[in-house]
Amino acid sequence: MTKNPIIECVPNFSEGRDEAVIRKITNEIEKIDGVKLLDVDPGKATNRTVVTFVGHPDAVIEAAFVAIQKASELIDMSKHKGEHPRMGATDVCPLIPISDITMEETAEYAAKLGKRVGDELGIPVYMYENAATKPERQNLATVRSGEYEGLADKLADPNWKPDFGPAQFNPKAGATAIAARDFLIAYNVNLNTTSVRRANSVAFDIREKGRVKREGDPISGKILRDSNGEPLREAGKCKGVKAIGWYIEEYGMAQISMNITNTKQTPLHIAFEACRESATSRGLRVTGSELVGLVPKQVMLDAGKFYLTRQNRSHGIPEEEIIHIAVKSMGLDELYPFEPAKKIIEYQLERPKSGPLASKNLYEFADETASESVAPGGGSIAAYVGALGASLATMVANLSSHKRGWDDKWEFFSEWAVKGEKLKEDLIHLVDEDTAAFNKIISAIRLPKGSEEEKSLRKKAIEDATKYAIEVPFRTMQLADQVFEVAEAMIENGNPTSVTDAGVGALCARAASLAAYMNVLVNCKDLEDEDYVKDITKRATKLKTQAEEKEKSLSNVVIGKLT
Repeated sequence: MTKNPIIECVPNFSEGRDEAVIRKITNEIEKIDGVKLLDVDPGKATNRTVVTFVGHPDAVIEAAFVAIQKASELIDMSKHKGEHPRMGATDVCPLIPISDITMEETAEYAAKLGKRVGDELGIPVYMYENAATKPERQNLATVRSGEYEGLADKLADPNWKPDFGPAQFNPKAGATAIAARDFLIAYNVNLNTTSVRRANSVAFDIREKGRVKREGDPISGKILRDSNGEPLREAGKCKGVKAIGWYIEEYGMAQISMNITNTKQTPLHIAFEACRESATSRGLRVTGSELVGLVPKQVMLDAGKFYLTRQNRSHGIPEEEIIHIAVKSMGLDELYPFEPAKKIIEYQLERPKSGPLASKNLYEFADETASESVAPGGGSIAAYVGALGASLATMVANLSSHKRGWDDKWEFFSEWAVKGEKLKEDLIHLVDEDTAAFNKIISAIRLPKGSEEEKSLRKKAIEDATKYAIEVPFRTMQLADQVFEVAEAMIENGNPTSVTDAGVGALCARAASLAAYMNVLVNCKDLEDEDYVKDITKRATKLKTQAEEKEKSLSNVVIGKLT
């Protein structure tokens, strides 16, 4: 399926008291299509506001730029006072990869933003963390040392020439630090105790910083030091984790409060398991946990798959079920209901998992197909039939993965189920895509055709839309061909009591392929590009012939097993 890269941006603005100023900044963000403002968190004591928004990378850096621009107009750093370290009107602006994008790609977007801020706004910009241009600039504390008050002297030092923008003191806007960094998860684990000291013991076991080494008694013993007089430390279990124990009166329990700064080093479920193991060793019990703020979907899917693996269960199930397993395994609903639509970043973007056709129930879909409208038509039905075939083959794989006596085979069946689940999702996507392709043709036909230029543009638009209307059912044929692979594996190796289900899955794949083939041919009739028509027809005919042969062979195998 098409990639949908999403990044998060968490700029910190040096204003936390004037709501009108804050609102003017966030208004700029909300004007940009393709981003969603998730959170605005002002702090009066720090005189600082943390803003969170997400979206497509191009839209996010545009929103970040206009917000930085507005902040530079409204905030005067020469008059700023606050408890938090700061050096600019927009003090920091980190970008965080959420889905379908690498850290390296995110760092490239950070550099693009930094260059634009420096060039167009005249603000000195320093890149830090994964976007740092020098190793010594990776740490934000180092980059921000001296703060605003020391910025003029810092900019005069050749060693601190900014990465972008002028090496000149901007008294009103100060300087801005821009980064690409990992997502930070605020996470609390609940304990069946009210003792902060015992909760801290667990926190010290698991946090990267660990605990200070002592002579004799680990609580009251003399602190051991190195030759420079610095305390020696015993490292904790979890890299990239900061943790402390505290008591929450509202809940009547102690918690381990964590910031997980690197989910690659320590995934959420590994932090939970480390707390559970430490608590058990100390006579305590973890009763559940709590996510503060939002979490990327992949973090929850990784957790769900971790616990499915522990249960020797297939991963080839819908993502909603995988997330449900994660929630229940880590007790994320102990204190209040865990609502994926509100807690998972991707779901906050309000992009429906499926299109208007695929989201209908069976009666609605049948009624829509039977209506006087020419769409949805055979192409959409072909994709849906293929999805049903993939679903049946996947069902057999999932049933086989936990068949009594087959515990040693669950991974084999899980791999096939994962493949089948993806085929199902891709084919369901094509249900709406086929109708969208038809609508593109209609839109192209309705283009003006008065002048010669308009006629030429209209003709090209119709040609391009028609090719797309060919490629969508051709993609259905390609996916249906892969459905046969899953169906065949399940007919040969799956639970014998479900062999007919896999056989019906193969029949569905054949129907999908032949139906899509018809749609390829009918749309080819309207194309003038003979070379394109010849090539696509040849490839489609090959897939159609393969579908007929594979279905016949597999049906014979199924019938042979039944007679």
